[in-house]
Amino acid sequence: MPRYKLTIEYDGTPFSGWQRQKTQPSVQQTLEDAIFKMTGETVTLQAAGRTDAGVHALGQVAHVDLTRAWDAFQVREGLNHLMRPNPVGIIDAELVDKTFEARFSATARHYEYRILNRRTPPILERNHVWHIFKPLDADIMDHAAGLILGHHDFTTFRSSECQSKSPMKTLDVLNVRREAEHVVITARARSFLHHQVRSMVGCLKLVGEGKWTPADFRAALDARDRSRCRAMAPSDGLYLMRVDY
Repeated sequence: MPRYKLTIEYDGTPFSGWQRQKTQPSVQQTLEDAIFKMTGETVTLQAAGRTDAGVHALGQVAHVDLTRAWDAFQVREGLNHLMRPNPVGIIDAELVDKTFEARFSATARHYEYRILNRRTPPILERNHVWHIFKPLDADIMDHAAGLILGHHDFTTFRSSECQSKSPMKTLDVLNVRREAEHVVITARARSFLHHQVRSMVGCLKLVGEGKWTPADFRAALDARDRSRCRAMAPSDGLYLMRVDY
């Protein structure tokens, strides 16, 4: 059975998240239904990460095994046609070796979080940014972010529903920068805990507002206590940008 690697872009706004749900629309179901229409096969896609409801992706990756060998161009074009008007698109489809696993072969996952930092609420970017009208100090947020890089116990920034066997993760990148009216947070690691990025962003907001110091942010990590995570950013501003292999 040939295996295909799919690179996927989607607007997470109308979906319950990546994972198929019994009663709510999901990205996975949208893709699997399109594959059934195209090939007549009932498949289960394996993704690099299960994004939450409302989270977007510019470079999600999944793999699927099909009985028939299809041209990769046909797979991309056919699925894109069948998924319309759902806000999901196949950026690239390629035939890969059977040893490739979208989740377990990944060496890094890149996320970006976008904050619109202005008095006026978002109009064109509604559901795609976190709107914060109070001024944020992106420089001090960036300083705080640098204090938690490396291999740590990230229990403080972990969802109580997280299924990971260990809270130990290595955070390779956590940067904060201002781009005019936007504050953009970039994160990279081989893997993340459930809600880790949104929890870190929510606490960095407190630093940017002056409610926490950078030392408070580091102390929250060191506490290894979920109750020390005083805020979690909404899903709207989070994007899975790329997965490295």
